[in-house]
Amino acid sequence: MKLLNQVAAIGLVLLSGQFAVAQKSTEYSKVWVADNGDGTYKNPILHADYSDPDAIRVGEDYYMTASSFNCIPGLPILHSKDMVNWELVNYALPKQPPFDVFDKPQHGNGVWAPCIRYHNEEFYIYYPDPDYGIYMIKTKDPKGLWSVPLLVKEGKGIIDPAPFWDEDGKAYLGFAFAGSRAGAKSLLAVCTMNSEGTVANDDAVMVLDGHLDEATVEGPKLYKRNGYYYIFAPAGGVPKGWQTVMRSKNIFGPYEKRKVMDQGKSPINGPHQGAWVDTPSGEDWFFHFQDKGAYGRIVHLQPMKWVNDWPVIGMDKDKDGKGEPVLTYKKPNVGKIYPIMTPPDSDEFNTPKLGLQWQWHANYQVYWGMPTSMGYYTMFCRPMPEKAVNLFDVPNILLQKFPANEFTATAKMTFNARFDGESVGLVVLGLDYSMLKVKQQKGELYISQVTCKNADKKGVETENKAVKLGDKSFYLQVKVKEGGICSFFYSTDGKKFELLGEDFKSREGKWIGAKLGFTALREGTINDVGSIAIDWFRFTK
Repeated sequence: MKLLNQVAAIGLVLLSGQFAVAQKSTEYSKVWVADNGDGTYKNPILHADYSDPDAIRVGEDYYMTASSFNCIPGLPILHSKDMVNWELVNYALPKQPPFDVFDKPQHGNGVWAPCIRYHNEEFYIYYPDPDYGIYMIKTKDPKGLWSVPLLVKEGKGIIDPAPFWDEDGKAYLGFAFAGSRAGAKSLLAVCTMNSEGTVANDDAVMVLDGHLDEATVEGPKLYKRNGYYYIFAPAGGVPKGWQTVMRSKNIFGPYEKRKVMDQGKSPINGPHQGAWVDTPSGEDWFFHFQDKGAYGRIVHLQPMKWVNDWPVIGMDKDKDGKGEPVLTYKKPNVGKIYPIMTPPDSDEFNTPKLGLQWQWHANYQVYWGMPTSMGYYTMFCRPMPEKAVNLFDVPNILLQKFPANEFTATAKMTFNARFDGESVGLVVLGLDYSMLKVKQQKGELYISQVTCKNADKKGVETENKAVKLGDKSFYLQVKVKEGGICSFFYSTDGKKFELLGEDFKSREGKWIGAKLGFTALREGTINDVGSIAIDWFRFTK
């Protein structure tokens, strides 16, 4: 018998028709756990691509979301009780509008840096689409169904929204600009909204021009404390930037500002863009990301304290009012000890619902693949899009994030090919990609390594010599070493694995990390199709 499903998630997503409630599990990742088990934790708390994280506390619960770009379902919802142990419980965006646009891959487009807030007993997420403007969705239950996206501020290049409701009931929206669309960047602005937060008015005030000494500034988050309005904003660019904080007694400024965290002497580059949260006991903490290339933008948690009404994030070792990231630290004091939890990675496919770790590169279509109640997930061999020259323009690739710096991922599958020219594969996908491809030719199955450099620029695949497979059931495996170096193996018995092809250095995608998963394709179009039955997919060290 197969192992129990290891998907540690609770969620309800109705519109996609295949992502839904999964059972809680005592299983957690075998490749990355941030909780050290001794009252301390290690960074990153999530060694996975949860880019541009934003988080809030509601009572004793913490919720986090992140940008998802063109990966769908989008806007992941993570839940924690202690800020260290996180479970993936839902997606707020099961399909991405406009549907006719996102039914095809839109690399680098879609959901940019979101902001999650709790107001009047409802959860809100404001998210930007750089080609359309600022959308808002809301719900009373973050693990349930979220509302249909509402465009509250239309405009090309308006990004990084930050809603704020003041004590007097007045509502505001902070935002930034994407130079690629707006023709302007490194500017922060604040406008008013109606009290319901459904309309952002055309009365924006510029509160910061970052060109002088902030390089690129973006991602504002608005808070209020001790009579000061605060804007937390990442500056200096993604890979090498820092965290800037501004404060004023008036929400429209003028603001004074200071740098409150940078890399310092730590190995954590570009520490910025995230969220200030507190504990019921009064501690302050800050989430931020680190750009780690092929691994994506991984999430760190830093202690934070207030000194003379300025935040200091991380450890201020030289006492200059500016912190640097910590690698290990005592866990937040939340009054209790909670069990270890991690977002899911391994999947036994034992329930008729697809696990929350999986995403597609476009809005899901039912004929791409379906779960079953028979202990496997089925993907159907679909024709390549008409103008696609490689996998970069293929929507029906089932993928998940790299879950750790080093890991081995192994899949057991059965290829029920029906026609020559059908193929399936285990792929590591980014701007470059490599995969093990199993293809039927003259009624026989052959396996080879296929690699493509500069896939985003119409790069052409290269293929090594194919090896004949003796069985339609087989095991595909990739071992990922530090630096994202991938080695591929295959087996027909699950015991003896043969190395195939050459090592491949994984690369990030467009604003996302490299992803790992499955392809199922065919040459040409007819009225029938072969399929792959994925029995299980397991991550080990």
